[in-house]
Amino acid sequence: MNKKLFVLFSVLAMLMLATPTFAQAAPVAAAAAGINWVAIISGAAMAVVASVAALGQARIAIAACEGMSRNPGARAGIQLVVILGLAFVESLVLFTLVVVFVKVVK
Repeated sequence: MNKKLFVLFSVLAMLMLATPTFAQAAPVAAAAAGINWVAIISGAAMAVVASVAALGQARIAIAACEGMSRNPGARAGIQLVVILGLAFVESLVLFTLVVVFVKVVK
């Protein structure tokens, strides 16, 4: 396992050191093609963020249902924590949406 991690981090370090080489490419080719890659990648990123947030919200709901079924007397406290947790997860999705709009409209 340690060897795999070493190889993974070595490859990542080499890629990070090679980014100036990739940054020197001419940006004219992308502009001439007329494809707005920022909008496409932003949409894909938003889809990934929304799906991961949905999985997180599902996990929060599952844990709350299990907690309430084991101790029905603690429903009020569990419900408060669940509402706060869902609001925090949803706020991350909304922040991502704002970043997408800022990057695309720019």
